[in-house]
Amino acid sequence: MAGRADLFGQILTKDEGGRMTPFMQNYRPQLFMRTTDVTVSLSWPEGVDSPHEKLVMPGDNVEMIGDLVHDIALEQGSRFTLREGGKTVGTGIVSEIMAA
Repeated sequence: MAGRADLFGQILTKDEGGRMTPFMQNYRPQLFMRTTDVTVSLSWPEGVDSPHEKLVMPGDNVEMIGDLVHDIALEQGSRFTLREGGKTVGTGIVSEIMAA
């Protein structure tokens, strides 16, 4: 069981059915994995310059830290989907499980 992971994902563009606007650190979409969904708070890894000013644009490929509201069964290499308001806004893979 884990509640924190390093996530690598692609944020979908408006044409792909995703977001129209960028988001910043502490964005909180729903993370869907297999049959589980849980709210995740996305933040930048340590060492990123100006993390409170950095934007993620639709279409970007990003590496972020995901802090889950509840611990779930996570495995390195598992695929996930990010959803917001009934639509898929991103997809990706769990790069690494981290200690909480």
